[in-house]
Parts: sequence; C-alpha cells; structure tokens
Amino acid sequence: MLKGSRTATLHRLQPISIHGQLSYDAHYAFVDDPDQPHVARVGPEAVENGVEAGDRVRLDFVVGVVTHIHRQAD
Repeated sequence: MLKGSRTATLHRLQPISIHGQLSYDAHYAFVDDPDQPHVARVGPEAVENGVEAGDRVRLDFVVGVVTHIHRQAD
C-alpha cells in the first residue's frame, strides 16, 4: 500500500526508550486478518491521546509504514 488506512485491533502499546528517545511498539492485528500479528514502531506524536490496548484503531500507512494510530469511533 503506497498510502492509505486500515482498521485493526491494538493488542499492546509498549513504550520503549532508545538512547533516551521515547517510542512505542504497537502490536496489532488487522480486523480482516485477526490471526496474523504485526508490530510497528512509532514515535509518541503518531499515537492519538487515549489509545490503549484492546481498542479498535485506524492505522495510517505511507509506503507500508505506520505513520499514525487513531482511535476508531465506536
């Protein structure tokens, strides 16, 4: 996918620090393929406030890389 969005379930949002720089490993599975787990490393600016494990989210992609995680409205 060059640019677009997909719906997923966020299983875990793991904060990590690399040389003092905060990032997150987002563990997720797409709604249409729940048995295939994925992990994306994103900066804190890419995670919408209030997103937590168990949420249905919309992931924005550019050239196959997650660029933003939005909480999906119920």
